[in-house]
Amino acid sequence: MQLSNEDNLRLNVLLAQDLKAVRIDESKMIVYALSSKGDAKIQLNPTCKDEKYIRLVKELLSNKIMGSPGGYPVYIKRWTRMGQERREESLAQLLLLGEQEAVIAVVHAPSLTADIARHAWWAYPSADNARKLLEKKEIAESELARELAEFLLEFLPFEIEHKDMIDSVRLCLQPNLLKNDEIEDLWKRARRKQSLYVGFLHSLPDQLPEQTVPHPEFETLTTLLEPLVEKHNPYAVQLVRYLSAPGQAFLNTVNRVFEKAASQDTVVSMFHAFTDYNRELPLAANKQRTIDVAEQQVEHWFKQTDDADLKALLEISRDYEPMIRALLVLAQMGEITLFPIFGLTDALGSVMRKKLKPLTDPLQEHIQALLH
Repeated sequence: MQLSNEDNLRLNVLLAQDLKAVRIDESKMIVYALSSKGDAKIQLNPTCKDEKYIRLVKELLSNKIMGSPGGYPVYIKRWTRMGQERREESLAQLLLLGEQEAVIAVVHAPSLTADIARHAWWAYPSADNARKLLEKKEIAESELARELAEFLLEFLPFEIEHKDMIDSVRLCLQPNLLKNDEIEDLWKRARRKQSLYVGFLHSLPDQLPEQTVPHPEFETLTTLLEPLVEKHNPYAVQLVRYLSAPGQAFLNTVNRVFEKAASQDTVVSMFHAFTDYNRELPLAANKQRTIDVAEQQVEHWFKQTDDADLKALLEISRDYEPMIRALLVLAQMGEITLFPIFGLTDALGSVMRKKLKPLTDPLQEHIQALLH
């Protein structure tokens, strides 16, 4: 079986140009190409079943580009063995195969440049690809980033997986991608889908669109801890941070997620946000499997600790021990804390939240100790 003479000629003429990417609409039997001169398309004229004909087209593309009719699966084995100096050239060639899997490989490549990313996006625009592209700093700071963010926002109502929702929000909230009114609108959407709040906790922990006030003790403690804060005592800095208006908004948002979390992915991601929020605390490096162990560890630190910064905080602010205890318990929370629960169940929704209560009830008590 062969391509029609007309298609064979037109495809060969097309491949003689300076192409940047090729995509194939198999439902409409059209080959689209992006070249240095603009877009082009070829309406195919099948001589057999569409599926077989598309295979012939891809074999022609692969032969011309790679010198092998095997296409992407064969070529990728050779590509992974090539030297670093040919990596960018290899990525560009993969975009000419008309294979979505090849485009995905390009999108995931660590050496991806902004130009090739733009061509890959033209070849296969999808939510997964948009997220992967925005993970890369160079792409997130490029002109393409805004288009990727707009795509993810538009597609957000159709996302099914909560992890994808969270990642889309987290990535769209990177600096200079969204306007203030778009951020406000996204925050309003989170009232209906609490998973979206977690994306905010990751990207804007100190700038949440939440109207709140500092803790009543904020000014008193800020004055009391000023000498320690000036010395960059991490525990004093973090305690003041929790009691500030942004810190209160952070804790309120965590409580909202606890109340309506619909999936394990949502809860796990929120605990990752907790880990990030407390990452400056030296003792927070050790996460605990249960909250009981975390509370016991705090009692031990109160009686005896080798951490000079924590000692200094305890000596100067004994009247605020409940807050300090809460701070230290929260600092020990991480994904590992969920293992004893999620390792025994795949429950979702209200059933999941019920199984989490032995952890979330005492944890919310500690959170309440830091809230006004």
